[in-house]
Amino acid sequence: MSKANIFNQHHEQYDEWFQKHHDMYRAELTALKSMIVMHGAGLEIGVGSGKFAVPLGITTGVEPSVEMAKKAARQGIEVYNAVAEQLPFNNDTFDFAIMVTTLCFVDDPQKSICEAYRVIKPDGFCIIAIVDKDSNLGKQYLKTKAESTFYKEANFFSTSEIVNLMTNAGYSNFQFKQTLFDDENPFRIEDGYTGGSFVVIKGYKWD
Repeated sequence: MSKANIFNQHHEQYDEWFQKHHDMYRAELTALKSMIVMHGAGLEIGVGSGKFAVPLGITTGVEPSVEMAKKAARQGIEVYNAVAEQLPFNNDTFDFAIMVTTLCFVDDPQKSICEAYRVIKPDGFCIIAIVDKDSNLGKQYLKTKAESTFYKEANFFSTSEIVNLMTNAGYSNFQFKQTLFDDENPFRIEDGYTGGSFVVIKGYKWD
């Protein structure tokens, strides 16, 4: 089964996760918001049903799953049925792009990151958010991967691996936010990437 078909068949289950884990979702969204400090045309690559794009004010998305794309479109997002490795946009189109737990599902992570670089304007930025595979939550996901509806086909990354991929594509001046800690205050937002399971990585496209 293709990765897109998994999301086509289980799109209701996908949305149920956000309802069941509302505190985790809010923490992830807050971490993302803290990194988007400029206004302009944004693109979400792997927009899903629009759970992040809508509250972040992003009105354009790319989504290979037809059923997920329909949900995002009903939220007012202009959705293009395409894959991250082949974005249907001209060079230097967007002020910024985001990928939220998307890279683990693409076939070619390096090409996907390079495509995001291509469609971002000079001085724009790309945000990639992941569950770090070396974090406690990441290790838990890896341990139960075979039984997971969505993650059985996923490839997890560490923050350093994402930075290397982004550097290879041309990004620089990296910034980091993290949340989902394994302690008494799990939903706080901090700089860096040592301790939090959900890491937001921001890199700039300097001309």
